[in-house]
Amino acid sequence: MKDGLRQSMAWLHTWSGLLVGWMLYAIFLTGTAAYLRPEISAWMRPELPVTAPAPRDAEVAVAAMSRLAPESPVWFITLPDAREPTIRVFWREAGAGGRRFRDAVLDPLTGEPLTARATRGGEFFYRFHFQLHYVSVLWGRWIVSICTMFMLVAILSGVITHRRIFADFFTFRPAKGQRSWLDAHNLSAVLALPFHLMITYTGLVLLMVMLMPWGIDRAYPEGRAAFNQEVFGTAPTRPASGRKAPLASVGPMLEEAGRQWQGGRAGRLTVNNPGDAAATVQIVRAEAERISYDPQSIVFDGQTGQVISARGPGGGASETRGVLYGLHIGRFAGPLLRALLILAGLAGTAMIATGCIHWAVKQRQQASRRGHVGLGTHLVEHLNIAAIAGLPLAMAVFFWANRLLPLEMASRAEWEVHAFFIAWGACLLHPLLRRGRRAWVDQFATGAALFALLPLLDGALTGRHLGNSLAAGDMLRAGFDLGLLGCAALLGTIAWKLARRPAERQPARPALPGDRATGGKAL
Repeated sequence: MKDGLRQSMAWLHTWSGLLVGWMLYAIFLTGTAAYLRPEISAWMRPELPVTAPAPRDAEVAVAAMSRLAPESPVWFITLPDAREPTIRVFWREAGAGGRRFRDAVLDPLTGEPLTARATRGGEFFYRFHFQLHYVSVLWGRWIVSICTMFMLVAILSGVITHRRIFADFFTFRPAKGQRSWLDAHNLSAVLALPFHLMITYTGLVLLMVMLMPWGIDRAYPEGRAAFNQEVFGTAPTRPASGRKAPLASVGPMLEEAGRQWQGGRAGRLTVNNPGDAAATVQIVRAEAERISYDPQSIVFDGQTGQVISARGPGGGASETRGVLYGLHIGRFAGPLLRALLILAGLAGTAMIATGCIHWAVKQRQQASRRGHVGLGTHLVEHLNIAAIAGLPLAMAVFFWANRLLPLEMASRAEWEVHAFFIAWGACLLHPLLRRGRRAWVDQFATGAALFALLPLLDGALTGRHLGNSLAAGDMLRAGFDLGLLGCAALLGTIAWKLARRPAERQPARPALPGDRATGGKAL
């Protein structure tokens, strides 16, 4: 602290952001895409119909499960809504010891399983955002948690460092080298500063059980099951009786749940021991109806349809965590608020990107004046290109793989993900062949072209193009196509600006003793 508080905070801000900057960029960009997880999944399964939710969806799903998995010990049913227009079911195979599961997508009108291409859909970006890929789930979440802690430190130290931060919000000096990058960094940081603080802090709250388990272990020595049941509303289970009994109609159960929730809608059903006298039906309220992610649920006796237990809003601590959780994932948001969340996420992505570029530009200018650019600066510049320009390109390749891979291909969903990482790996190698600004232009322009051509490819292969989506009122797919064109426009504009920008003049090399024959001028 001998250099003063602000100088110490500036050092902390620089290194806490730089050391994990590329990882944070990927986390922010894929997290922003995860706000559209249902829409991405729907677009990547063009075979599935788009239908509006209906009152009998739950009854159709239960009847279908009675045919599909009559011997399964548990059924999980997710009901359709405006963003996910299909019924998704998940069940455990009988006699498999809880290790084998099956899933299907059902037509809400008939209950028949729908055949669609295998894909990870928007779930890939959602999972990558907080647990990475090709890394174990536990290690991936720990890595993301550590990066998030660095992010929180960088934000707080940045606020302390920039005492004119709000005045700088109105300052932008174009074509001024590293000053322009600093202005862009400040602008994108202040533009959505409350969002940046909220999303970073709540990200840590989401993983608090993993990060700080000691209090839970002390308070619940019998194990996590009791904690999960009390805090997260896990339905109490009871063993099967061995006596066959038909499942009561779920229609009256849904009506009772709606009455207790004052008109609230059901989002999920869990049926334990279906077809047994000890069956239970847990109905969980739809997540989109409340800001809080603290679940509300009612458990019914599967044979009589009587209420066994109900879980309403939790206590202060539970509801606080639920609100913070809900703010982070944003599932309560309507179209306008979701658009604002996406813009704020893009601002955070730009904040990280401009911070990494600013550091590299500043270091190169200082190194050029010394006559030598070090390996560290070259490495940061190389990684900046691969991470910042390469990731959007890899995301576009992920969408292309969804349309081009054979429908009957083995491990098709996994190969979509492989295509993403192969493309990103190629972006890491590309700057070795095309250095500096040329590599930036190449990757941004390629990403723009891939996004721009995706709607055309989709129309050619599926017959659903933007025109007939708009004519049919299919705003989900029409909006997604417009979003792809928006991504293409953004990346194309960046590539065009970089290509038109004149090359920066490098400072002359300092005169050396051997240069005297040329009048002291460098050759």
